[in-house]
Amino acid sequence: MNFAQEIIAWYQLHKRDLPWRNTRDPYIIWLSEIIMQQTRVEQGTPYFNRFAENYPTVADFAYASEDEILKLWQGLGYYSRGRNMHHTAQMVMEDHAGYFPKTYDQLIKLKGVGEYTAAAIASFSANEPKAVVDGNVFRLLSRYFGIDVPINSGKGKVLFTDLANELMDKSQPGTYNQAAMEFGSLQCKPKNPDCGICPLQLNCQAYTLNKINDLPVKLKTTKIRDRYFYYIVAAKNKHILMHKRGANDIWQNLHQLPLFETATAVKAKDLIFTDSFTKCFGDKVNILSVTGPVKHILSHQKLHTQFIEIENFSEQFLEENSWFYANSEDLELLAQPKLIFEFFKNFIKLRHI
Repeated sequence: MNFAQEIIAWYQLHKRDLPWRNTRDPYIIWLSEIIMQQTRVEQGTPYFNRFAENYPTVADFAYASEDEILKLWQGLGYYSRGRNMHHTAQMVMEDHAGYFPKTYDQLIKLKGVGEYTAAAIASFSANEPKAVVDGNVFRLLSRYFGIDVPINSGKGKVLFTDLANELMDKSQPGTYNQAAMEFGSLQCKPKNPDCGICPLQLNCQAYTLNKINDLPVKLKTTKIRDRYFYYIVAAKNKHILMHKRGANDIWQNLHQLPLFETATAVKAKDLIFTDSFTKCFGDKVNILSVTGPVKHILSHQKLHTQFIEIENFSEQFLEENSWFYANSEDLELLAQPKLIFEFFKNFIKLRHI
């Protein structure tokens, strides 16, 4: 058997029974592909099920509010994906009369749909012969053929995409793509793959040359940026002060506690006497508790976070800062970054808000 036949045969024996594999509906496939990007299947599947249940059609998704979408997305990370999906659903309603497109050329024009996603939807829903090249496929091809060209370089992306298209079984491109992705996910894993049972072992260059741990090659990405966040926990009459984030930064349009960011780490007792703090809360503030520091890692940022609970604070700042009070029921409806809602899990129980 050739390469494509080998992995398809393996796939038929070992594939997982995932809900989005039982449909050719491009909308449902789109849901699964976007949700599963940069997400483990185990983590993403409950989110997929919730979105499919709450928004069974693209029209349902398009007519939901952004706040509803982000609330359902809460905890999944990379929130721009959720916002882009909302925009895309509305675009499908306006430009495609509510029919989710199936062809690669139409799909690639949708917001948040790149070459990988367009190829996946087109091949899975309409059997269009477009190779899907995700991280699993990059790894599989790099190891099998012994290719050390960086997978995240321009040259590497072209090389691996061309190779994947060349290897594809043109009679069943959807099945081939699913097989290649599944093989990379379950068999040719990033760490400690079980090469002893791999059906491709005989012709695998990485196995033959003992380079399993050296491939694929990836260029170093952007340097991680350190940021210092100080969230202010200001509660009164079982209500807590909240703020909705704006654009042009992480967590756009999500809700959080009032935030002070500094260039370097500072102590809570020093922060409350800074001009920016006293301008908001006055100069008679007492610190009740300090939680943290808590480290929160994003793709290119490391957040060093503390939660500072205060009392005796002024309220002259509310209108100027667009801060508002929310009770526990309100918080249930507000989409929040994982860092915030994880903090609230304990705080609300402790303070009975």
